[in-house]
Amino acid sequence: MELEVLFEDNHLIALNKASGMLVQPDKKNDISIEVLLKNYLKLKYQKQGDAFCGIIHRLDRPVSGVVLCAKTSKGLVRMNEKFRAREVTKIYWALVKGFPSPDQGKLTHFLHRNERNNTTKVVEAEKKGVQKAELEYKVVGRSEYYSLLEVIPHTGRHHQIRVQLAHIKMPIKGDLKYGSPRSNPDGSISLHARKLIFVHPVTNEPVEIMAPPPKDPLWDSFLK
Repeated sequence: MELEVLFEDNHLIALNKASGMLVQPDKKNDISIEVLLKNYLKLKYQKQGDAFCGIIHRLDRPVSGVVLCAKTSKGLVRMNEKFRAREVTKIYWALVKGFPSPDQGKLTHFLHRNERNNTTKVVEAEKKGVQKAELEYKVVGRSEYYSLLEVIPHTGRHHQIRVQLAHIKMPIKGDLKYGSPRSNPDGSISLHARKLIFVHPVTNEPVEIMAPPPKDPLWDSFLK
């Protein structure tokens, strides 16, 4: 499987992850970004041993878009710190059926994760095991039946965007787990990690990485 490289320098590499691909291997040993990237780097730089590949952040399996990885330990440590300090802006695109009201806003919820069935739900108040989740959204496009939302999460909770949009009756297209009435034909959900913006951890230069959405007539209609 060919990787779509969006950005690469001495310390970092960013890929456009396809929906359905794992970022890291699971117990089933399905193909993953990590394994493919190690092979890519080993071949490109003709390394004798294994290539270094540090996974900086992750996307859910059915989600597409920008995944940032480190080619050096320095890049990994410094970018991990930037993510912890919330110095990285993450911008997502989400397709939802219907039209949110208002067109833009901020959502704040308390979330509780159920690890047994790998789901998260909104609960009424903060208590043990509950995490506060915040995001901003705005409508950036409309079709006859769907809205394209730009979403900026301010926290990094499990399934956060999926759960919070579903809670306001705007489940993401194809997301059966969180209330979409129908699946997408390829098993994806229509959530795409569109852009990462940060200051490079080594060069201190501004970096903006953008990933084109999947090839699909509905996504395409919003790009025209």
